Amino acid sequence: MGITDDEVIAHPMDLTPTSSNEKEELVDTYPDGGLMAWLVALGAWCGCISAFGLMNSNGVFSDWLSTHELSQYDRSSISWIFSVHNFFVFMGGIQAGPLFDRYGPRLLVALGTVGLTAAVMAFSLATGKLPTLSISRHALTVAEFYQFMLSFGVLGGISASMIFTPSIAVVNHWFLQRRAVATGIVMTAGGIGGIIFPQIFSALAPKLGWSWSIRVLGFIVLITGGTGTLLQKARLAPDASSQKKTIDLRVLREPAFNYTTVAIIFVEVAFTIPIAYLTSYGSANGMSVQSAYALTPILNGASILGRLIPGFAADKWGRFNVMVVTTVVSTVLTVALWLTAGSNQAAIIAYAALFGFWSGSAFSLAPVCMAQISKTEDFGKRYGTCYTFVAIGVLVSLPIAGQILQMQTYGDTELYWGLILFAGLAYTVSSIFFALARIHVTGWRWKAMF
Repeated sequence: MGITDDEVIAHPMDLTPTSSNEKEELVDTYPDGGLMAWLVALGAWCGCISAFGLMNSNGVFSDWLSTHELSQYDRSSISWIFSVHNFFVFMGGIQAGPLFDRYGPRLLVALGTVGLTAAVMAFSLATGKLPTLSISRHALTVAEFYQFMLSFGVLGGISASMIFTPSIAVVNHWFLQRRAVATGIVMTAGGIGGIIFPQIFSALAPKLGWSWSIRVLGFIVLITGGTGTLLQKARLAPDASSQKKTIDLRVLREPAFNYTTVAIIFVEVAFTIPIAYLTSYGSANGMSVQSAYALTPILNGASILGRLIPGFAADKWGRFNVMVVTTVVSTVLTVALWLTAGSNQAAIIAYAALFGFWSGSAFSLAPVCMAQISKTEDFGKRYGTCYTFVAIGVLVSLPIAGQILQMQTYGDTELYWGLILFAGLAYTVSSIFFALARIHVTGWRWKAMF
């Protein structure tokens, strides 16, 4: 398979010079389909339902807590619970990536499932009520907050990372030519989970209260995570060098890696803001509680197609090319539609649906872009290194957005334009750096498939 001047077909080894025959031999080592490969993909999909479904429900949880169990706290403070959760989901990649290289996915996913189930059950017990006795009110409220922080924020985030990282990495072991499609299919689990979890919670919470509504979600985590554990299986034997390293800072010498990492940081930062704040935005702009809570399932439902369709497009026209397009469109939607929506409910719903579709590639294609500039045996370390920096970004993104919102809150009036511009700026930076990564590898050949 030759590479012409007008077309660059980049696989994980493409940055290392090889002959055409060697490239064909490399491609042939990947099953790229078949029963076992698709069963592994199904297992990864099941794992991602629980890991991403909860993450994509943050907005609903946050809005409920701000008016019930944690009503004494402002939104910026409450956002730290979910920001810490997101941080540990991504930060866990620094250990989970190399551990995947060493042990494969099954052990990690099993431990993550047990931990995440325990975290959700503990989250359900964090009712914000403790025995008063002689405890001062200040000490009581601190204890209330940390029940939520330690259960969902810390334990939940760490456990979700042990599911999320191997579930993505294992797909790259089994697919090459169809990698973007396979990853896109797996990542639809986040959208489906983002519909199921908020809908179940919003239906049960008014009737059963916080505790039992969250426990039901915990049982779903146990079932889906257990299925993922049984189906996932590594294809490659462990690399001896992967047993000595948990992070590879030498990759920071590579401009393509640096550009891609910065792009992924900002696309993840930008994506978390509408997920976390669109529900409260709807409530603040005249939508009923039911309608505002429906925005998250609408966004996540549209993102199912947004995670899948770009995968087909990416395998045909290039992964980085598609990421540039989707981040640019997400920028335009955020600053042109969300910023001007105001109390126009049709515009808010339209933004939720359109943004959900165009932003879906943030999760499905970002790991594929990293895999494209990595050797397969090094993917775990490089992925972990990248997402260590991503974790720092998502740790501060929601509190910064919440603080911007707090500064623009006057009594019962919340102004969201500063928060929205912050999300738009993050998307702009991401699109620029995806373009820089592409240009670094392919030059200024606009027809290049990369």
